[in-house]
Amino acid sequence: MTNNRNRRLIIAFIIFDVLVLGAFALYKIPSPVSDMLRRQVRRVRAESAARESAGRLPVEMEATRISSTDGMTQVLVPAGEFKMGTEEKTALKNRPPHIVMLDAFWIDQTEVSNAMYAQCVEAGACVAPFEGINPFWGKSKYENHPVVYVSWDNADAYCRWAERRLPTEAEWEKAARGTDGRAYPWGDDAPNMTLANFDNLIGAPLPVDRYALGASPYGALNMAGNVREWVADWYHEFYYMATPLENPLGPPSGDRKSLRGGSYQDGAAELRAFNRLSHAPLSPGINRGFRCASDAD
Repeated sequence: MTNNRNRRLIIAFIIFDVLVLGAFALYKIPSPVSDMLRRQVRRVRAESAARESAGRLPVEMEATRISSTDGMTQVLVPAGEFKMGTEEKTALKNRPPHIVMLDAFWIDQTEVSNAMYAQCVEAGACVAPFEGINPFWGKSKYENHPVVYVSWDNADAYCRWAERRLPTEAEWEKAARGTDGRAYPWGDDAPNMTLANFDNLIGAPLPVDRYALGASPYGALNMAGNVREWVADWYHEFYYMATPLENPLGPPSGDRKSLRGGSYQDGAAELRAFNRLSHAPLSPGINRGFRCASDAD
């Protein structure tokens, strides 16, 4: 009897070892299955890191206030100069670097969420963002995720309903990088799993209040990664060659609108605070959202 039990245990251990070795081989040997397993492992690690990075901000905010319309917390960006653009020669659209003077303004601490946008839809001031196509809309588990599939017009309409406005490119960049010329909201170090949702690590947007460790100098969240954000300006590749140096508003017209911040699909270079992006204003997408701003009282 004892010998039979021992034999069964030995067989069980052999089967277990074979299964472990098989799983290891599937993971290590290049194949569609191993690629899928690697993506799943990377996603689990990234989601865990995002949860762990939530919590107290590593910066002291100048001031905050809460909107009575949609409940958004705004952070204050004080008046003053900052460096806009970069010296890097790889992208003319981000050059030349120049000193810009801005008045004080408020900017939303987070991207506008599905729950907030739903209030505007219920009020009749906004249209639903591609209901039936948008996988994150109308589902309670995604209420705190950034609203996506919004065009520039949709974003503009929301901000007007909320008694705010879209930030200018200059305002957005200052809110993201502060006055010390840093490359990313948190500094010059490259992004990682605790700082931003990027490079398809997770493959989808995350809640708007994640990544406290990646906060900007003024306490704004997710200004790198998660979703690209519409701003007020028309886009022109060479606008920096002739931009006003005080409260610039962008070109007077154009066929594309500017976006900032990069998204969960973009690599580290696209997430840099000075990087400019553009799309046709009527082109919503799964990686496009927004936040609002308002003048300081």
